[in-house]
Amino acid sequence: MIRRLPLNLAALVVVVISVFPVYWMALTAFTPTKDIQAETPTFWPAHPTLEHFATAVNADGFWTFWRNSLAVTAAAVLLALAVALLAAFAVARMRWRGRRGFILMVFIAQMAPWEALLVSMFIIARDTGMLDKLSMLTLIYFMTTLPFTIVTLRGFLASIPPELEEAALMDGCGRAAAFRRVVLPLLAPGLMSTSLFGFITAWNEFAFANALIIKNQDDRTLPVWLSSFSNVFGTDWGATMAASTLFMLPVLLIFLILQRRVTSGLIAGAVKG
Repeated sequence: MIRRLPLNLAALVVVVISVFPVYWMALTAFTPTKDIQAETPTFWPAHPTLEHFATAVNADGFWTFWRNSLAVTAAAVLLALAVALLAAFAVARMRWRGRRGFILMVFIAQMAPWEALLVSMFIIARDTGMLDKLSMLTLIYFMTTLPFTIVTLRGFLASIPPELEEAALMDGCGRAAAFRRVVLPLLAPGLMSTSLFGFITAWNEFAFANALIIKNQDDRTLPVWLSSFSNVFGTDWGATMAASTLFMLPVLLIFLILQRRVTSGLIAGAVKG
């Protein structure tokens, strides 16, 4: 017990450092405007208010940008799952020439900093007429989440015994039916964990959305809108933090609902195969 005390203290410090900014964001969202910039900070609002949330929700374009973010994120995640599932199955279950090279390229793509491709992506979007279009953002988010999705699903598929599929084939199922009825239900934790990762990546992305959506401001996403959430008198920190809190809620709720399955999926995908 004593030996683990330094590790427990270190873990506690990391948790506090990680959670405190989120707590301060939520605290500011519920704090009245006159108390936000007070000389003596408080760690709990004496008179909580929902005024800032009303300001954020009623701001111009809030629901439009929320819809844009949700549409782009959902489309990118679903597309990445569909492609990665087929690629992971081919890598984990089949033997073909170039398989090792393909896996190596996927790992390299996963480690590459996608922000380094911002200029080239901008040129491609400009030359193909895809600037100011949400479909371009969807394709970029699809490409950024695809390598991790393939790697995770490959590891999870490798942990499922092939004998289960062989038994289904012997019972009269075809290859597709065996995969759909036997393998796919067992992949649920892996699918959930990769979906959550892809959702967080696309939902929070700022650089590409800010660079590729220039003229058509109605196609901006929530992160870009939050960066410009101000008025002629300066930044309304209470409303900004309220909007940021609302922006964080979907990911938080999804994670809390899927926590157990997501954790098992990440562990299986990381250590198997």
